[in-house]
Amino acid sequence: MAGLKGRDILSLVELSPREIDLILKRSSIMARRRKVPQQLRTKTVALIFQKPSTRTRVSFETAVAQLGGHPIYLSWNEMQLGRGETVSDTAKVLDRYVNAIMARVFSHDDLVVLAENADAPVVNGLSDKHHPCQILADLLTLIQYKKRLKGLKVAYVGDGNNVCNSLLIGCAKTGVNIAVARPLGYGPDPEAVKRAEEAAETSGSSISIGEDPEEAVKGSDAIYTDTFISMGMEKEKETRLSTFIPRYQVNKTLLTYAKPGAIFLHCLPAHRGDEVTKDVIDGPQSVVWDEAENRLHTAKAVLSLIL
Repeated sequence: MAGLKGRDILSLVELSPREIDLILKRSSIMARRRKVPQQLRTKTVALIFQKPSTRTRVSFETAVAQLGGHPIYLSWNEMQLGRGETVSDTAKVLDRYVNAIMARVFSHDDLVVLAENADAPVVNGLSDKHHPCQILADLLTLIQYKKRLKGLKVAYVGDGNNVCNSLLIGCAKTGVNIAVARPLGYGPDPEAVKRAEEAAETSGSSISIGEDPEEAVKGSDAIYTDTFISMGMEKEKETRLSTFIPRYQVNKTLLTYAKPGAIFLHCLPAHRGDEVTKDVIDGPQSVVWDEAENRLHTAKAVLSLIL
């Protein structure tokens, strides 16, 4: 269990299937316990936010507190970063004060610089390229509802963004078959696809990326979507909505192509009427609230293992 101690978790690329399994098993234990061991007693965790957040901030602050540690919320604009201090200088200073750093940023390169300049482990709370903590929660949700990962099929319909990138890698490393349907020119990142394909060769999972939502959803155990307009893309709103709607909207008709009992996943926040209809996200197949709760349990697992 010491295999992750002191490790950075910038993406799922750096984690082996065994290490992902270790995190998920620890997450399952955390989810079942009303009280968890105070494994972070005397530990301090800096939580850096360049982007607004609900789930990431609350899950990590709560996780640190429940584990007996002390979380420090740091807004990018309230730090010297907002006045021009370099990321590397900030990392070197924080390294003298805290035991771990979680950062939610626009550019993944900033996370890399943080990790390179701090001995304290750095966890990616979201970047433009990856969202590993979200996908760990998604995999935990699949285990809770389907009792396994290997051999399941997940369909991702919508924008090939950072969530899609990490989902491809996470599924490929754990033996989950994944089919992505997105408009041509809207991702996912070619490097993420390459990494997922490499992992799939070992795990035996299948990966398909196309433009047909019905084909992607056919025979799936879970259907996943995310907002069509991520933070920083507001100027593209009209173009994106006209490109994605109605073809890539998850609605009851699209759900009929999935297996009976298929579950609906969404990392939230959701925009009802855009990427998903109200009757789906608020319907009986939706498990988005359990999925959101699992952000807390996976955060506790990650922190307890790296510290």
